[in-house]
Order: sequence, then structure tokens, then C-alpha cells
Amino acid sequence: MKISALQMFWMMAIFQYGMTLLLTQSPALAAAKQDAWISMALAGIAGVCITFICGKISLLYSNQTFVEFCQTILGKWLGKLIVISYLIQFIITMGVILRQSSEIIHLTLFRKTPLFIIIILMVYLIVYIVYKGGIEGIGRCSEILGPLIFLVTIVTLLLSFNSIDWNQILPVYADSGWRQIVKGSLAPFSFWAEGIYIMMLTYFNKEPKRGVSYAIRAVGLVSFFITIITIEVIMVFGPGLSSRMWYPYFEMIRFISIMEFLQNIEIFVLVIWFLSVFIKLSTYLFITSYGIADFLHLKNQGKVVWITALVIISISMYFPNIISASIEFPEKIYIPYIVPINMVGIPLILLTVGTIRKNRSKRGNGG
Repeated sequence: MKISALQMFWMMAIFQYGMTLLLTQSPALAAAKQDAWISMALAGIAGVCITFICGKISLLYSNQTFVEFCQTILGKWLGKLIVISYLIQFIITMGVILRQSSEIIHLTLFRKTPLFIIIILMVYLIVYIVYKGGIEGIGRCSEILGPLIFLVTIVTLLLSFNSIDWNQILPVYADSGWRQIVKGSLAPFSFWAEGIYIMMLTYFNKEPKRGVSYAIRAVGLVSFFITIITIEVIMVFGPGLSSRMWYPYFEMIRFISIMEFLQNIEIFVLVIWFLSVFIKLSTYLFITSYGIADFLHLKNQGKVVWITALVIISISMYFPNIISASIEFPEKIYIPYIVPINMVGIPLILLTVGTIRKNRSKRGNGG
């Protein structure tokens, strides 16, 4: 059950792309105005750094799973506590993403379909690929869908080019200042910090070192694309109007009209976006169910997949609306607590302690 470095690249790229594009532009624009693209670039650089750190950790113990090397680095009990904290984070995050994506599909495509039905169908799809194909199935799907997703993005950028106004992005920095730019970077960084999942995926890579290198490049590529998209959104709508939109990129796609012939292409973009969410949720479900099975020393991962699916359905239905899932949860829980602890603090501790232990072990063997 292994994936290639190229499959790792596309998995990480798609994993980082869809939800980040749709849910982080508005907070960045509201905080940094026309400098939101600087916030995006800053968050992207930080995301690449986190992915690099987590890649270094996973390469120290590439022959061990995440559950195993946490205990190797920090000891049995502390290592288990760290693993539990991550598994809880994965499950809650899956429930939130499931609710967010289902609400978006419900609001844009299937208004008369009960939300619960959309949630059930999405969960069925991700359970099917994880149960039947595992990480290899997700990797193969990513390899096919990845180039298509980015091709559609490039096409939409080109089609929107005739609507831009270069003056909308000026003045640079003067109206915002570094505090607002940093504030605007928090939302996108909370998504790009998901590069930590490289710690769970490296074990399943045929060439761990090459896979980590490709994963870092994937995060860099996505950061570049979303920064460019943010610049174009600002130049089309201006910082004031775009900051009041729920999904500025989607609205920009709706705005495309070429000679009154090429219009209403947002449906294609929504389908592509849904495929990226499908890959993201499938990857989440795989690493979570595998992690739980590994932690509890269970041989049958399939049962864990079904149980996890039922739990995330319950979590997704816990949120009363998309505002609580997309705004209140990130602002009150995810950004102030999960990001600094699980996505920055713990990886730094694991890298520091793991490197020290590894060096001591090498000196001991040499002696």
C-alpha cells in the first residue's frame, strides 16, 4: 500500500487547494484590503516552512508510522497523548469540512435537496474510495484530477483578465500596515499549515525523501496560485466589494462573459472544486482511520472507516449553520488553539527532540 512521489505531489496540492481558495480570501481581504495578496504570500511561505519541518520529522523515522515515531521520540505515554490530540483534531476538522462543503453545494446547486442527504452522499463517496482503494486509490485519483483542477484555474484566470483594473491593487502597504497584513494571513495559514499531514503520509511513500520534496513543492505551487488568484480578484472587484463576498473567486467566475457567448461557466468550476474536496476528505478519512487502527492495534481498518464516518456525520450536523462552521469555529477554536499547538508547537518539539535522539543514537552506535 504505497504511493509514488508524483502522487504525493498531487495529493498534497489538491488537499491544500479547494477549501483554502474558497474560504480564506474574504477574511484576508477584510483585514488587509488590497494587500490581501501579501497576506496570502506570507501565509504560503509559513505553510511551506511548516511542511518542511514536518517533512524533516517524518524522514527521521521514515520506516515508522506517525503513531509509532511519536512514541519513539517522546516516550510511550506522552507520545500517545500527542497522537490522541491529532486524531481528535482530524475527526473534528473532517466534520467541519463536511458541513462547509455540503452547505456550499446545497446553496449553489441543490437548494431543494435536504442538506442531510448531501452529507450522506459525500460520506458514502469518501468511504467507498478509502474502503476499496485505500491510499493507492486516493493517489491514483489525485494524479488524474490534479492537472485538470489547475488547468481549469489557469483558464478562469485568463478569461477574467479582460475585467481587471490595475489601479484596484494600489496603494501597496500604505492603507494596511504589517499588523493587518499578518492578521489577514491567519486564515490562509490555518489551511496551509495542514502540511503537517505529510507526517502521516510519508510512511506510505515508495521514495520517502523524494515524496517529501514533492510535497513541499506542492504547497509552494498552491500558495503561488492562490496568491495570483487573490490579486486578480482584487483587480476585478476592488478590496471593498470583494471583502463583503462569501466566495470572491466563485463570484469572479460568474462575472466572466466573452462576447455574451461564453458565460455561466461556474458550474464547471464547482465540479472541479468538489473533486478537490473529495480528495481532501478521502485523505483525511484514510489517515484518521489508519491512525486509530494503528493506535489501538486493530488489524481490520475497514470497521474503523465506517465508525469514523458515522462520527463525522454527527459532528457535521452539530453545527447549526455555515456561519458557525466557517467563521465561529475557526475564529474561536481552530486559529487560536489548534494552529499554534498542533500545527506549530508540537512539530517543532518533535523535530528538536527527534533530532537530538537520532544524533545520540548515531553516536552510541559509532561508539
